[in-house]
Parts: sequence; C-alpha cells; structure tokens
Amino acid sequence: MHTNRREALGAIGAAAAAATLAGATAASAQAARNLGSKAKTLFWVASLTPCDKNLKVDLGAMKAQMEWFKHQGADGVVVLGTTGEYPSFSVAERKQVMEVAGKNKDGMNIILSPGTPNFPETIDLSKHAADHGADGLLVIPPFYFKNPPEGGLVRYYSLLFDAVPTSLAVNLYHIPGTSAVPITTELLNALKHYPNLAGIKDSNNDMPEYVEFVKNFPELNMRTGIGGGGRLEYALDHGMGAILADGNLFTKQYADVFAAFRAGKDYHAPLNKLRDQEKLLRDGGVNLYGPMKYALSLQMGTRQTYQRPPYLDVTEDQKTAIQRGLAQIKEMG
Repeated sequence: MHTNRREALGAIGAAAAAATLAGATAASAQAARNLGSKAKTLFWVASLTPCDKNLKVDLGAMKAQMEWFKHQGADGVVVLGTTGEYPSFSVAERKQVMEVAGKNKDGMNIILSPGTPNFPETIDLSKHAADHGADGLLVIPPFYFKNPPEGGLVRYYSLLFDAVPTSLAVNLYHIPGTSAVPITTELLNALKHYPNLAGIKDSNNDMPEYVEFVKNFPELNMRTGIGGGGRLEYALDHGMGAILADGNLFTKQYADVFAAFRAGKDYHAPLNKLRDQEKLLRDGGVNLYGPMKYALSLQMGTRQTYQRPPYLDVTEDQKTAIQRGLAQIKEMG
C-alpha cells in the first residue's frame, strides 16, 4: 500500500513518541523502586544488643550506642541482626529495642531484622518497625525447616510484602551458614515485581557468588556483610553498600572510608589503616559478642554490657588483650 509523505512523517513521529514514552515509563519504574535510602553506598553498623549483668536487655545502653554511632559518623544502623543476637530476644523485647532505635535515629538510616521461623511474628515485628522509625527491613528466610521449596520461600516473602507498606524497603538476608536457607537469584527474580524489594545483605563468604549477585541486580542495593577479602572494595566500586559487624568497634574508621569514596577521593589509604587496626583487636580475641561488647564499652567510656547464652562472657585474658589493642589503636590515631 502506498504511503504519502505526511503519513510517513506521522508514523515516524508516533514511533518516536512511543519510544519516548517507553523510556519514560522505564525511568519512572526505576525511580519508583524504594531502596530505603537516597544513596546506595552507605555504611550500616550491624549493631550489638546490650544486656545488663542480669541478662536483661539494657535499653539505656542501646540509646547510648545509637548516639555513639551517630557521633562517629555511621550512615545507618541495622538493629537486631545476627550481631544483635535477635533469636535470643522475645518479640516484646525486640519491639522495645526497635522503639529505642527509632526514637534515637537522629538522621541515620534504620534497618530492622524482624526474622523469625514463622510469618505471623515476622509480619508483626515488621509492621511495628514501620510504625516506629524503621526505613527498611532485613529479613532472613524461615530458618528451622531446611531445604524448603523455592515456591514456599516465594510465598513466605510474598505474605510479608503484601502485609507491610511499600514505604518500607525490604532486603533479603543471605547467610546460609547460619540459616541453612540461601537467597537465590531465582528467588530475587520472583520477588522483583514488588517495588520495595531493595536488595540483600550477603554474609556468605563466597566472592564469585557475590559478584554474580551484583552483576544480576545492579538496580538493587546488594550490600556486603563481609568487609575483607576484597569484598568491600568490590561493593564500593560497583555502587553498593555494606552492613558490617566490625562497624561497632570501628565506626569512625569505616565512616571515613565511605566518606572518602563518596567524595571521589582515594579510599584505600583509610581502608588499609582500618584493616591494620582491626587486626590488633582480632589478636585480642574480639570475635564473639562478649568481647565485642566489652571493647565497645571501653571505647564509649560506659559500663560493661553483656550477651545472652549460649555465648560466653569476655575472659580476663581477653580483657587484657583488648585493652592493649585499643591502646595501640589510639596511638595510631
């Protein structure tokens, strides 16, 4: 069929308009995704949860920790994650801790770990977090039943997504060494239609796997939960954030690394200095929650806080080594 010049120009214009509309729609869809923060390359402290000597959760000490993390430059805090010993606390206690964190966020980005082995309690904790200042969630898979079917995990997380407001960013927690239930590419793809799927925390010590996560989901925030082995550098260089347990004791040092990166400066010098300092405390036995809480209390100049069983108190030998390590770190400046 013959097409005149006017019709041809009209067809070209329509095609161009359609392409523009498609591009705008894609851009709008991307902009509509809620990652829970304006920037991705942020540093979250995987916060400890302090208890008093009677093993009661110490809400006053939690408030002091929040103030300390803010003063030291943390971008955000993850409350009641693995380092926060979340399975050791009741639902009521977890709500109390979240309320303290929310009231004392002071501009920091707050992510709550609400995970339980069942969806009613997980949803309950998630909704409570949404009402008390949380910007996002970090949700571990249900961790009693091993090797659950992929469809079952999709259903579990879908129940959560459908129950919480889309203003609350949801991150999946990949820590199969603890949960025995991995987060997979297939699971993320099955949930990607939810606009508040924000990303993951990857605490699995598998660098090739992490590289694949970042490659497959560049639009999400694929936060690393491991700082060493080149993981932090890879995360930063690919525009991703980090949630780090070592951030409890090296808050300012990690904040300096991220600040240098965001300013376009060489972040490797502060990172190398940080790693030298981390080694001093590792040599002092700071690898579990009792020693970590003791070391943090010394840094903050506050009373000692404690962990719940099955973890043990810091030993006298560890205290001596920690004191020595902190003194050496102070000398390094």
